[in-house]
Amino acid sequence: MITPEGATTVSVAVREIHEHRDLLLQLAQRDVRVRYKQAAMGFAWAILTPLLVIGAGTLLRLAVASMAGVQLDRSEVGSLALKAFPWAFFAGAIGFAVQSITGNLTLVTKVYFPRAVLPLGSVLAQLFDLAIGCLALVLLLPFLGAQLTPALLWAPLLLVLLVCLTAGVGVFLACANLFFRDVKYITQVMLTFGVFFTPVLFDATAFGARGVRPLMMNPLSPLFEGLRLSIMEGHNLLEPLTVLAKAGPVVAWEPWFLAYSAAWSIGGLLFALVLFQRTQFLFAEYV
Repeated sequence: MITPEGATTVSVAVREIHEHRDLLLQLAQRDVRVRYKQAAMGFAWAILTPLLVIGAGTLLRLAVASMAGVQLDRSEVGSLALKAFPWAFFAGAIGFAVQSITGNLTLVTKVYFPRAVLPLGSVLAQLFDLAIGCLALVLLLPFLGAQLTPALLWAPLLLVLLVCLTAGVGVFLACANLFFRDVKYITQVMLTFGVFFTPVLFDATAFGARGVRPLMMNPLSPLFEGLRLSIMEGHNLLEPLTVLAKAGPVVAWEPWFLAYSAAWSIGGLLFALVLFQRTQFLFAEYV
């Protein structure tokens, strides 16, 4: 049964999710248990994907360094590791979230609850893997060139924005997948090739002065580059940064990059929640 309340505002959507926070936690715990139950590799699955991304990125950078006649610096491996774990979180959470409603049709059709807790539960479950990855990074990054500076304080904010952005995209795609079942296939294709359109395997400055700003239009890019610059370079994200490349000076960071990504993260999540609330009364017709 769907309530006739017609919850269409952000405050009502957030209030309903808060009232069902216990269900949200139970769904996340269920997803974690199912993922690791009788898994031979156990929690090692949490770092397998990031390790593969780091391996692929290291090979790519080794090839570029070999052609340029220079050696690969360990800080470049550190940058790769720093961005591989957030990317794995984003890709994993979206992959599970997009099918979270169609995968729980029995539950959706029998009892009322805010359906948004299903994709949000998938994102929350993926946070478990990200926490394991962050622990591994804390142990590894001091040996890979990370700097202990006040700029480290930017990391929690960037991670919160990443979670908000992921949750917003996950809620939106889960809703869209219910009405158009090919959304999950499109999503998998985008996640497979998205790593090449996001500065994960490379730094944004590798594309020169003309390439940085278009690349930063991807809302994920400022978050990943912000993590790299604040942790590996000790840069304060409230200040612009220009680096000198072979072709001339390249703008590596501008403060509005962070504001742009924050607007997408917070605004996108609120928009997705309202859209979800306004369309969920139609779900029963499409299951």
